Amino acid sequence: MAKSRLNIFIILHLISIIVLLESIFMLFALIVSFIYGEKVEIHFLKAFITTVVIGGTVFFATKKFRHSQPTSRESIAIAAFGWISMALVGTLPYLFTDAIPRFPDAFFESMSGFTTTGSSILTDIEALPKSILFWRSLTHWIGGMGIVVLVIAVMAYIKGSGIHLFSNEASVVVEEKVSSRIRTVARKVWYIYVGLTFVETILLMLGGMSLFDALCHSFATVATGGFSTKNTSIADFSPYIQYVITIFMILSGINFAVHVLCMNKDYKRALRNEEMRAYLKIIAVVTVLLTIILYRNFPMSLEQAFRDSVFQVASIITATGFATTDYLVWPIHGIILIAVLMMIGASAGSTGGGVKVIRHVISFKYLRNIVRRQINRNAVYNVKYNGILIDNSRVTSVLNFILIYYGIVVAGTVIMMSFGNNLATSFGGVLTTMGGVGPGFGLVGPASNFSMLSDVSKYFLTFTMLLGRLEIFPVVALFTGWYWRN
Repeated sequence: MAKSRLNIFIILHLISIIVLLESIFMLFALIVSFIYGEKVEIHFLKAFITTVVIGGTVFFATKKFRHSQPTSRESIAIAAFGWISMALVGTLPYLFTDAIPRFPDAFFESMSGFTTTGSSILTDIEALPKSILFWRSLTHWIGGMGIVVLVIAVMAYIKGSGIHLFSNEASVVVEEKVSSRIRTVARKVWYIYVGLTFVETILLMLGGMSLFDALCHSFATVATGGFSTKNTSIADFSPYIQYVITIFMILSGINFAVHVLCMNKDYKRALRNEEMRAYLKIIAVVTVLLTIILYRNFPMSLEQAFRDSVFQVASIITATGFATTDYLVWPIHGIILIAVLMMIGASAGSTGGGVKVIRHVISFKYLRNIVRRQINRNAVYNVKYNGILIDNSRVTSVLNFILIYYGIVVAGTVIMMSFGNNLATSFGGVLTTMGGVGPGFGLVGPASNFSMLSDVSKYFLTFTMLLGRLEIFPVVALFTGWYWRN
């Protein structure tokens, strides 16, 4: 059987659509600049025109492929190079306005935004124009709904369901059959995404936030990104605002398929979702443990200990990266709990990062069955998820992913150390960028940033952001010979 030829023109055409969509979002930042009289509109206009020219040229040059259905191999390239293209184009507002004049820094910040990582090289956020802060937060929102952009925006131009694009960009291990048509599901996800953003913005404004700050923080919360408009992140805002953001971080870390089930009023199936139940249990247990640790070791009220705990637990497990306190000054057992949450991650099919709860649920069930077989060798135990039998090949793929993920974290730590970084900074930097968390450990903790790293370290961590966002395999595939051979 002949192998299919990789069609570069289909890849370029669909990436050009993504780039053109990105140019439209630049106009919103231009409007913000005009509203606040910052006189940088011309720079956003230059960025917009440059993006339109690049995207438009590629679009019309490959227009005859607009109705072609991409194969799974082509979809891998679209997902990987689409993200790289968005990050490269996203540097233009930073570079043209001189907000971030150096390309390595601008590329790091842009990739961090679009992958919803939230790591930053900026040392004085509040000194930047509001239009730049808005663009910075908007990159989160665009990246967080990346799966929807790739499906909804692109499906108008190609035939079929677009399942390859959906699965290669989505973090779905065991899919919920919420609809027979992927476009229907994608549109409902879009409605939920916009709805959560709108509701949170209103609630934050009721707590005293300005419309600008409320919108920027809603973008970052729902996308689980973590870019704030303040140097102190969320620390200086009221307890009410901190609780609102906590709630929406937790909601955004739930598989959007579960939200769709609720939208369809199928509450029983939503409540039976094993991953969601495990996710909420982890949040509850770790919050209680951290509350006890903080209350016993620091002079604070029980309410503040609970608020700091639940906020940081929600922020870390969902990979949002907001901060109300510096967790590196906590007792070592508290820091270890934070590290564990970074490794766990949010739910599959959410905007959160990390290994994902569902993979840990499946691997735990598999390991539990191994123990059971040692006790009762004649019994047959199977791994089930939501009552559905999971075949051994899928279980093996889950275990392989976890092994490879942590293997890359270890290898990445060694590479970062070879660049002259200490162990804590190297491990924290790789772990947080792979998981899309934002702050890490060492010199890149929540009270600091990534500005002091060398350019080669920044480029490497930019790569690990992409690797984590696309869940390793689509990116790794591009470096193999078999992918490019016919």
